[in-house]
Amino acid sequence: MLKVLLPVSTIWWREIVRFYRQRSRLFSAIAQPLVFWLLIGSGLSASFQPAGTSDTGYVEYFYPGIVVLVLLFTAIFATISVVNDRREGFLQGVLVSPVPRWHIVLGQALGGTTLALLQGVLLLTLAPFVGIRLGVASVLFTVGLMALLAFGLTNLGLLIAWRMDSTQGFHALMNLLLIPIWLLSGAFFPSAGVPGWLAWAMKLNPLTYGLAAFRQCLYFDTGSAVGDESSLTLSVLITSLFCVLTYGGATLTASSQVD
Repeated sequence: MLKVLLPVSTIWWREIVRFYRQRSRLFSAIAQPLVFWLLIGSGLSASFQPAGTSDTGYVEYFYPGIVVLVLLFTAIFATISVVNDRREGFLQGVLVSPVPRWHIVLGQALGGTTLALLQGVLLLTLAPFVGIRLGVASVLFTVGLMALLAFGLTNLGLLIAWRMDSTQGFHALMNLLLIPIWLLSGAFFPSAGVPGWLAWAMKLNPLTYGLAAFRQCLYFDTGSAVGDESSLTLSVLITSLFCVLTYGGATLTASSQVD
């Protein structure tokens, strides 16, 4: 057990320390989603009523999507350290060590998950200000779901970062990928009433189910309507499968790298 914990915890702690030494990353990971929420939420609140949520204003509807966006940005961009480590030679040193590749990937994944979860929980404190009453069960289920979702998103970033050799290429690919999967998750608009091809795109998007589970966990104590969402059980199962597949893919990608 110690042979597993030591390398995993060392890499995990390195990710935490490096992130919080770069204050600009900490600020931008929270500031940009907050700006989206305040500007877009305020601008559309008077003219947009989410279908199936007659008592929910747009600012409240948009709030879970913004929390997920914080998780997405933090988890994905935390994995850019893989590209920097390759350029600086640290990654090569890790690869020639006797540590199994799945230990390395797990440490990196837990580091990104922790960073995303901490910032997501920070934003979760704003829930009462938008009319969401959080009970003990809601908080526990919500934080657990956030950790699961952050783990899957971090592994998605690692799956791509292990193949990249430049930060410019990583940023370009991530920007091309991140915003569409977020927009098609139901964060910005619900699936009700959209064209058929767009509805299918949203159904095939794994983030759709992560966000659906997150919404239902937020309202777990109050039982308020959350719109036309997939069941909590199905959403958690698909999100868990997403975590397993992305972690397996990231591990296989890391294992294919030459020492």
